[in-house]
Amino acid sequence: MIQVKVFDYEHEKDLEQDMNGFLEELDEKKIVDIKYHVAALPEDDEEQIYCFSAMVIYKK
Repeated sequence: MIQVKVFDYEHEKDLEQDMNGFLEELDEKKIVDIKYHVAALPEDDEEQIYCFSAMVIYKK
């Protein structure tokens, strides 16, 4: 059975830490693919909000 795990954080280090924890528990042979995406959204005060997300596709 194919499963997915989605991660979504404002800071890339948080994404990295959570994904590494998840991947440590997963047998490397079960990983099908990893998708990564970054979005930057402007704020009213000219700051940007970042969204770092990833999806791990794996076999259960």
